Amino acid sequence: MKKNGNLQNQLPGLFNDFFTNNFFDWGLSNSSSTGTSIPMVNIKETNDQYEVEVAAPGMSKEDFKVELNNDMLTISSEKTHENEQREEEKFSRREFSYQSFRRSFQLSRESVDADNIQAKYENGVLRLLIPKREEVKQKPSRLINIS
Repeated sequence: MKKNGNLQNQLPGLFNDFFTNNFFDWGLSNSSSTGTSIPMVNIKETNDQYEVEVAAPGMSKEDFKVELNNDMLTISSEKTHENEQREEEKFSRREFSYQSFRRSFQLSRESVDADNIQAKYENGVLRLLIPKREEVKQKPSRLINIS
């Protein structure tokens, strides 16, 4: 009987250790200290441009602000959703949600054509196309004739 008592006393500690360790840390590193999610970003370089993809499902293009200030490209969003309360309804609790994020990237003005950056939001992904300047684009190899 004493063995069961010891096992029961050990179970809470076992469960606490199990749930507080990193067993359930599935990508939570993209959360801020406030518990809000920071969207994951893919950046791909081609010969002609940089392509930035920001995963932000459930949003609309109006939720985003894309700003270029000197060499700093900042993508941010603030979204507030409140449940509307009607006069005839009484609530003991009314909840709302607030989501925000900000991601910034340093650009090199010498290598990108900042005046022609394009942004488009579709299917839960914000895509930015940042064209390279002609001077920095890699030129294809060519055969030089020998005279």
